[in-house]
Amino acid sequence: MPEKPEVITVCKALEERIIGKKISSCHVFWDNIIGNIPAFDFQNKISNQKIYQIFSRGKFIVIELDDYYLLIHLRMEGKFTFRDVGVDLGKHEHVEFILDNNISWRYHDVRKFGKMYLIQKDRLYLDPPLCNLGYDYYDKNLTKDYLYKKIHSKKLPIKTVLLDQSIISGIGNIYDDEILFLSKISPLRKACDISLEECDSILSNTKKVLDRAVQLGGTTIKSFTSSEGVHGLFQNELMIHGREGESCKNCNSPIVKIRVGGRGTYYCMKCQR
Repeated sequence: MPEKPEVITVCKALEERIIGKKISSCHVFWDNIIGNIPAFDFQNKISNQKIYQIFSRGKFIVIELDDYYLLIHLRMEGKFTFRDVGVDLGKHEHVEFILDNNISWRYHDVRKFGKMYLIQKDRLYLDPPLCNLGYDYYDKNLTKDYLYKKIHSKKLPIKTVLLDQSIISGIGNIYDDEILFLSKISPLRKACDISLEECDSILSNTKKVLDRAVQLGGTTIKSFTSSEGVHGLFQNELMIHGREGESCKNCNSPIVKIRVGGRGTYYCMKCQR
């Protein structure tokens, strides 16, 4: 699943293609992708809306239009393609936006898990889904005291708690492993046992890992590409995730893979006690 760095990469790729364009019309071919209103309302309301800016909030792509914000969550395998108007739709292209330059901007999703929301401009942070999100990793309000207060009563593993988007938005499974490795914290530790100093370490390493991943265009794993084959490079710098059986770069102990909260989790039993 794309995490914050991948979503930022997608936003940058889309900026070059759609900023300043008008959506002449829209066609939805899989109604369940539209998350908050009926698909026919979505099609009608988004038609003739101009695109002004693109940014991210957590794992959501946020696109400013004349009267609305279009929110897109890529989930497992969502991506975008651009074709000339009239080119046949691919099997897994489920939403088509016709732009005023005669380009067909398409949402492609093999597993159909992605979601789109059309939100009134004055309701962006008041309505779901954005009203339920915690701070982005670069938000100045994301402090060690905030994190400690949010997690100190939780008995779940810290690995699971860091995936809770209502606490910190944008961290997913890959970066969770990397952050905990650099912080020398076992993914099995209960969140309530994490100290204030360890919260500070977690946040420091969150910024370090995600900033570097953004620089490298995210992590390309399995089927993720940002748009039209734009691939990330951060997978070449992963310290722990996906390296089961290899030697830890810090202590040479073997990296193990376990499951925590149903998620594949990689860690070093010596460094992360």
